[in-house]
Amino acid sequence: MPLNIPILLTWLRVALIPLVVGVFYLPDDWLSPYAKGVASTAIFIVAAVTDWFDGFLARRWNETSAFGAFLDPVADKLMVAGALLVLVEFDRVNAVIAFIIIGREIAISALREWMAQLGASKSVAVSSIGKIKTTAQMIAIPMLLYSDTLFGFIDTRLLGAWLLVIAAVLTVWSMFYYLRKAWPLIKEKAGRLI
Repeated sequence: MPLNIPILLTWLRVALIPLVVGVFYLPDDWLSPYAKGVASTAIFIVAAVTDWFDGFLARRWNETSAFGAFLDPVADKLMVAGALLVLVEFDRVNAVIAFIIIGREIAISALREWMAQLGASKSVAVSSIGKIKTTAQMIAIPMLLYSDTLFGFIDTRLLGAWLLVIAAVLTVWSMFYYLRKAWPLIKEKAGRLI
């Protein structure tokens, strides 16, 4: 396993996931509910920034690796799944929305893995729909973790909920986009098995 700054940043992101979740389970006399929201939001934002920064540094310093390419999306999915689960637990996200987003991540990861084994990973490369979905999701989740009024007039819970619904719609749309791109190969491989 190569060890460089981009991979260390990815490992940092993995290490921050339990903190995003764990903050909410601290006793209220240690940290008020408001402080828990602020702390988890700050930790999530730091983790999200490392996601952008590790990729930027890996490309800039030419330190990309197969292990980094594997670990980065795993860290992203764990971060999103962990945050969504805690948001469901504290009734800030509907379980159906969380299931759609997490389920799609699992399905598309499996599809990408299968396509990579067949040497056709480029046909399910990240699309612009997927990037927009990720952006909506990465803005929505910290808003829902914070779950209070920002600057005295922005209801982060309401705005975050709407952005997460948009992310869920884009999640389904992008899943069908990837499945459509992979369909010729799926059909070909399935035809050989029948």
